[in-house]
Amino acid sequence: MNDPAFIQSLKQGNNAAFAQLVEAYQHMVFNTVLSIVQQFEEAEDVSQEVFVQVYQSVQDFRGDAKLSTWIYRIAVTKALDWERKKKTKKRINLVKNMIGIGIKEEESITDFHHPGIDLHNKEKAAILFKALKQLPENQRAAFTLIKAEGLSYAEVSEILKTSIKGVEGLMQRAKESLRNILKDYYSA
Repeated sequence: MNDPAFIQSLKQGNNAAFAQLVEAYQHMVFNTVLSIVQQFEEAEDVSQEVFVQVYQSVQDFRGDAKLSTWIYRIAVTKALDWERKKKTKKRINLVKNMIGIGIKEEESITDFHHPGIDLHNKEKAAILFKALKQLPENQRAAFTLIKAEGLSYAEVSEILKTSIKGVEGLMQRAKESLRNILKDYYSA
C-alpha cells in the first residue's frame, strides 16, 4: 500500500484504488475506533468519517510516514473528537435536566464487548474498557494502539506525533492509572 504508484493513483482520484484502500484498512480503522468510542453504531459512523477524510485529504499525504500510520492518526483523532463532542453533549443535557428543559440523559452502555475478545473474557474486557474511558485521551490512545491493535512504540510515536520516550511515559501512566482504577476489582 505504500507503493508510490498506488499513492499517486489515490491522489488522482482513482475510485478502484480507493476501494482497495478501504478494503485493506477497514477492519483496522473500525477496531481502532471501536476501542475508543466503545459503541458499534458510533464506531461505524466514525469509521466512515475517517475514510471520507482520507479521500478528501489524500492530496495532503506527503509520504513522511507509512500510509497506515497516516490513516491510524486520522482514525484516532476522529474517535477522540467524537468522544469530546459526546462529553460536551452530555454536559449540556445535564444542565438542561437541572433546569428542567431537557430529556433525561441516557445511561452509557456498560456491557460493551469488543469483537476481538473471546466469550469467557467478555466480562473482564468490559470492565477494562470501562476503566479505559477514565484515562486521559493521550494515555487511552497509546494504550489502545499498543495493547488492542498490537502496534509498536515506534509506530505509536509516529501516530501520536511524540517521541518513543513520550509513548513509554504515556503507557506507564496509563498502566498506573488502570491499576488504581481497577484495584477494587482485583482485590475482591
